[in-house]
Amino acid sequence: MASRTVEVAVGVPVLAPEREVTWPKRTKTRLSNGLEVILAESHTIPKFHGELFFRSGNAGVADRAPGLAEMTATVVRTGTQKRASRKIEEDLRRIGADLSAQAGSDTSAISFSGLSEFAEPLLGLVQELVREASFPETEFERERRQRLEEVKLQRRQPGFLASERLRKVLFGAHPYALVAPTEAQVAAYKLDDLKTVYRDFYTPQNGLLLLVGDFEPQEMLKTIEKVFGAWSGKKPETKPFPAPVHPRGRRVYLVHMPGAVQTQILAGCHAVTRKHPDWIRLGLTNSLYGGAFNSRLVMNIREDKGYTYSPRSSVTPLRQHGFFSVSAAVRNDVVAASLTESFYELDKLRSLPVPAAELADAQNYLSGVFSLGLATQDGLLAQFATVAQHELPDDFLETYRAKVRAVTSEEVLTTARKYLDSANLQIVLAGDRAQIESQAALFGDLEIFDAQGNVLQP
Repeated sequence: MASRTVEVAVGVPVLAPEREVTWPKRTKTRLSNGLEVILAESHTIPKFHGELFFRSGNAGVADRAPGLAEMTATVVRTGTQKRASRKIEEDLRRIGADLSAQAGSDTSAISFSGLSEFAEPLLGLVQELVREASFPETEFERERRQRLEEVKLQRRQPGFLASERLRKVLFGAHPYALVAPTEAQVAAYKLDDLKTVYRDFYTPQNGLLLLVGDFEPQEMLKTIEKVFGAWSGKKPETKPFPAPVHPRGRRVYLVHMPGAVQTQILAGCHAVTRKHPDWIRLGLTNSLYGGAFNSRLVMNIREDKGYTYSPRSSVTPLRQHGFFSVSAAVRNDVVAASLTESFYELDKLRSLPVPAAELADAQNYLSGVFSLGLATQDGLLAQFATVAQHELPDDFLETYRAKVRAVTSEEVLTTARKYLDSANLQIVLAGDRAQIESQAALFGDLEIFDAQGNVLQP
């Protein structure tokens, strides 16, 4: 039989030109009661996604009890003056809808989605939850028991313990230092505490309703006015928070986990918020260092050295402050080696310009991930919510890709020197003290804690 030559393409195909984004038409207004409303049309499927969020979260009540806003959101979801928890679930199933409630450091929110034809009954349920939540005591006790179990479990998770310690180191007396409540704090929650948070936070003047989906904006506005128009309430007072600390010089904080077979590394320093002019440049710089699968950190300690499976770096933009961090779960015997290589890649990025091809790859990655996030209604909702929650310019999304592609190698170098502060990076190690203490001491003055946060003797 005659042989046939098969030609095999070598290399990666050239990327096609980036497609233009057709941005959905947006309508912005404010009801007479102060509720801000943003509507965005997306007619790809006969559904809509929405979020009613409030500009107050756990940080706003940290002086009362950590995590109180989160517990409030959880219990809000369990009943109203007109519907018990079971009735809420039945009504959601009847109209094919989903609904959840949550809170973070800076916001509390009710998220929902459903068929466009059932928009009014779904919005009616949301309105009941934010105006007439009943706070059933049985549901409160059940949710508190579950939260207690979660808190107990967290104390055995190295990732949580490392994150908790780093936030305390970076933020000191600022509420952002508090990642989660203790068992004693959860046990001390009172139903009246939740009702106070609800009364203060869940008001139209503190809220923003964002909808993305298959609807006609003016008709949807009529429905929103009908459902939410009678709601009233003022914006809560803004509390001044203590300034976070800015530790100087590398220090190492070891959280002792007896018998741990690997160590969670987490190191970080202060950075910027999304509103800062350097945000996009820092995001690209982070992507080059450890924020993407083909980044320098991943190629070094995962692909080349095999020290860890999933190293990464990130920039966390809270409303008032941001921070940069790098993390990896590694074998106990390579803690020092992993830190050495992580700092090597940081210092290299701070010392030498990024080659043009590597920069272009990172720009393509960020631009591509951003574009993928616009392909669905819930993806669009997430992007619009980010702009609203962080009070970004109206054209932030439309100009994002162009600004990413405009970043130069020199700007990456300047940004790395400014924010990837390797000399003052604070290092947290969660692992077995007996296995890693001598390695930890190589990188700075050492403090040792147990899983409850108590200081242990050297």
